[in-house]
This record gives sequence, structure tokens and C-alpha cells, in this order.
Amino acid sequence: MSIEILMPALSPTMEEGTLAKWHVKEGDTVESGDVIAEIETDKATMEVEAVDEGTVGKILVEEGTEGVMVNAVIAILLEEGETEVSVSAPAAPEKASEAAPAVKDEPASPKPAPASSPTTGGAGQAASDRIKASPLAKRIAADKGLDLKTIDGSGPYGRIVKRDVENAQPSVATSSATSSGATAAPVDMDNPLASYGIARDRYDVEKADGITKISAKRLADSFRDIPHFPLTVDCRIDALMDFRKRVNAAAEKDGDKVSVNDILIKACGLALKKVPAANSSWIEGGMIARHKHADVSMAVAIEGGLITPIVTDADQKGLVQISRESKDLAKRARDRKLKPEEFQGGTFSLSNLGMFGIDSFASIINPPQGMIMSVGAGEQRPVVKDGALAIAMVMTVTLTCDHRVVDGATGAKWLQAFKTYVEDPMTMLM
Repeated sequence: MSIEILMPALSPTMEEGTLAKWHVKEGDTVESGDVIAEIETDKATMEVEAVDEGTVGKILVEEGTEGVMVNAVIAILLEEGETEVSVSAPAAPEKASEAAPAVKDEPASPKPAPASSPTTGGAGQAASDRIKASPLAKRIAADKGLDLKTIDGSGPYGRIVKRDVENAQPSVATSSATSSGATAAPVDMDNPLASYGIARDRYDVEKADGITKISAKRLADSFRDIPHFPLTVDCRIDALMDFRKRVNAAAEKDGDKVSVNDILIKACGLALKKVPAANSSWIEGGMIARHKHADVSMAVAIEGGLITPIVTDADQKGLVQISRESKDLAKRARDRKLKPEEFQGGTFSLSNLGMFGIDSFASIINPPQGMIMSVGAGEQRPVVKDGALAIAMVMTVTLTCDHRVVDGATGAKWLQAFKTYVEDPMTMLM
């Protein structure tokens, strides 16, 4: 009996992915554990290993195909003695490059509703019954005022799923008239920015990759749905810089070098343990998760977006260990070689743009975390010390908080603890 190779779920939340590359071809013999393909998710590209052994009888999904649903059959493996495929597998989805030109990565124009057929219910009910859509997709469509008959489904057998209605725009997907009585004009596919008065020859269009599209959606959802507020404080870091020199004087003997960011990760972990109320996440339905561990996600810029690999138990690890882990995580993040558990989760995020000369900024919360801290550049500034004007190295940090789990007082207590560790780093060793 032929063996179906299915599109794997590489994370608990993965619904679809891109089959980036095949490492085998039809006729190749594979054994359990052999790398057969590379799958690109919204955050990383990971290798897929064969579970069974046999001969590749049929590749159903070509490399480069986007939007491959989890558990879809992507290839057929023949067992010993088999010479032809004996499994009736569904047809492979179209490659994105064939489905639509890159410049037309927009919601489809309205399509006329299919004629209704008589049933025991009314004509409208009959049309609704023929629409294949998930309950969540139907609910979102109703909230957005979308007509499901005008939306193309990307799920199995054309089923409309959550992402289809989220990507649809009322001005394009619905044929209903506006409040003024006029029908909404569809997007000009030849010039997507025509409504803004920008001529098509004034810009180029490129297709966003999976990471960019998913990041854009999640950031928009976070900024819109989370009631957030910023808290900003200046930290004097002269003692921290001196502390770092002394640490590196010892660490460099073994080839290690601790960065300022490594020290900040440690300070964040300790502050989360000192103010546990700040180490929380909001759970829809009216619940709050109180985290037992201080897992610090660090923002790393990669081609096409941003990823947040996690230094777990940051409060318990030494600076050299944090340095080694953060460097390894950052490198593998840029190579898109992280495992899902290395970038999914975390209880707190740290974003540092100080190396680019940014004085201060506020970041968007990384759900389901309750806080994210933005770190600006350390620079010499005039300060008042013992009643006299002096010069000190100062770094501005901004803490963005989810007000549902971290109120102003709790956020302020956390910043106070963090500032103490930064301004007197020897306390981190106590």
C-alpha cells in the first residue's frame, strides 16, 4: 500500500506553509530520517525528514508552492515491491506564481453568485447552504459585512477559511451598495494605488513573502486590539559599561564576549522574577496567565521581517551563557534555521535599536506577552549629580504594556527593578 506524505504542522498554530524545496525526486529511495524537503512557515524555513522508507512514487506539490494546507498530501511513497501509486491523492494546489501575477496580490473582484436551486428553504438559504466556509470564517465575514459568495476559498476543496475573509476588503468582496446608494468601486488591479492619485509608472510592485505578510497582520492586530500604553525612563549606564569591561576581561580568555544586550536580557529576566505580576499574559475569555519562568524574546531583524528567538530562564543563566545562546539564536534566525519552540512563546520581549543611533522608540506588543521594552542608544548627556551639573552615559528605555494585565503601577515597579539592576549591575550577581 502506498504511503501518503503529508504537509507537516511545524508549530501548534500553523495552518499552511510554503513547500520551499524538495531534496528528493521521483524514483529516489529514501530511508527514515532522510531530509526530503524544506518547509517555509511565517517565521522560519525548516527541514522535513522522512518517517517511512520507500521509493518516491509521485510528487504532488511542486517546490515553491505557497499556501499548502497542513495535512495535505504532498507526495506518495511506494513500499517495497510496488511499482505504481495505489493511493488516490488530491490534486496539488497551484503554484503562487501561476495562480496570479505578483502585482495582483490583492483580493479578487466580485464574482456573480451562482444561481440558486429550489430546496425546502428559501432561495437565499439555498445559496448559503452551498457555500463551503468554516464557522469562524462565517462569523468574521458577518462582522465585516462581507458576502461569502464573492470570496474565493483557499482551504481544502475550496473551503473558505479565516484568512480568506480577513484578507478580503468590503470594497472589493461585497456587491452591496454603500450608504449613499452608490456601489463601492473595486481596486484598480493595473494601478493598485490609483485611489491615492499615484501614477503606476511612479512605483514598482513586489510580492511580500510569507514572513512579511504574517508579521504585518499580527502587528496590525496587536496594535488595534491590545489596549497598550508606554512608560519611559532614563538609565545611567556608566557602571554597566565598566561592569561589562570587567566581565569581558575574564570571558575573553575563553573566546567569549558579552554585549550590552546580553546584560539587558539578564536584567529583564531578574526584574520579571522580582515583579512577578508583570510577567503575565491576557487570555481571551477573561483569564490571566501568570508565568513561572522568565523567558526573554529578543527581536532580531531578518530579510523580509522580524523574528523573536527566546532566551529561556534568563534570570537563572550567567552572562556568558546568555551571550553564547543569543549569538547562536541570532545567527540561526537569520539563516531561518530556528525550531518553532525557539521563537514561539516567551513571556517578555526586548527590542534594541541603540546600535542604529535611535534615542528612544516604542514597540508593538508581541502577543500573548504582556510587555515589550524598547532600548535606545547609550550616549553622553548632561545630568545633575550631587547638586552639580555633570556628564553621564544615559540610555532611554520605553516599556509598552498591555493594560489588561499590567497596569501603570505594576509597569512602573518593573521599570524600577530593571533600572536598579542596570545602574548597579553588581546586584545582578547577588
